[in-house]
Amino acid sequence: MGVPRIVPISDLRADAASLVKETRATRRPVFITQRGRATAVLLSIEEYEKDIDRVEMLEALDSGQADIASGMRGYTLEEVNERLKAVIARHE
Repeated sequence: MGVPRIVPISDLRADAASLVKETRATRRPVFITQRGRATAVLLSIEEYEKDIDRVEMLEALDSGQADIASGMRGYTLEEVNERLKAVIARHE
């Protein structure tokens, strides 16, 4: 990810459009500070959606591991493929 871009909230107030344009162009987050403390993160919508997808995938993996540990049957490859197609279709 490299060195994070950190800006005070006053910069956001003064030039929000430029910061939004930057996040869209670089696809890197901009960290917003208020009184010297990190308070928010500005992300492009694409990066936000990727993050949500990652969280959903990790939650699904965690749930699957818990199911297997409790003795629940797993899914066939065909069932997994169908579920993945449904997830992908929702995000297109």
